[in-house]
Amino acid sequence: MYKVYGMSLSGNCYKVRLALEQLCAIYRWIEVDVLAGDTRRPEFLALNPQGKVPLLEIDTDRLLAESNAILCYVADGTPLFPDDRWLRAQVLQWMFFEQYSHEPYVAVARFICRFLPENHPRRAELPRLHERGHEALAIMERHLSSRRFLVAESYTLADIALFAYTQVAEEGGFAMAAYPAIQAWLERVRAQPAFVPMEWVGDRGGDSSQAAMDISLY
Repeated sequence: MYKVYGMSLSGNCYKVRLALEQLCAIYRWIEVDVLAGDTRRPEFLALNPQGKVPLLEIDTDRLLAESNAILCYVADGTPLFPDDRWLRAQVLQWMFFEQYSHEPYVAVARFICRFLPENHPRRAELPRLHERGHEALAIMERHLSSRRFLVAESYTLADIALFAYTQVAEEGGFAMAAYPAIQAWLERVRAQPAFVPMEWVGDRGGDSSQAAMDISLY
């Protein structure tokens, strides 16, 4: 059984939970409160010196950090991560896009708007975050205007990775009504078998229907 250390309301952690649920994997979800400093405690740093979630414990000697690396590991050999060399590269391309062009703006804006007080100095970052976040969303909108999913008309890790924070972009101040193709894609993702929403789950053990959620700093 996998152990997944994560914070339920983090998009990066939610990616992992969603993939495990849809793969019908057996895992235990261990809730970690990042905002309370749980990832800086000695017992967690002994597991992951980076002090970040999500963290996948495969066994006592193998622990894997970084949400997209975890996705690739758990989905290897499944349709979520195609064997075809070209399709696999396209999935990875979108996952890199998510981490470098999407998440740093959309997720960070959400973190500031949802978790920091209204008078926090970091709110000064929002205009730049919104500008760059809308650039990423516009790229997705153009791509999805003629496709059902991001890669080869099939649901893959690329969709899971980008769904996580796009679905809650409005919490960061992004007006999503301007992106009808993205809105339709979000509904197609929600319609996939074994889909679970982002919600607080706490510590849980079980199989595909009663287990984890995802986490990251944001």
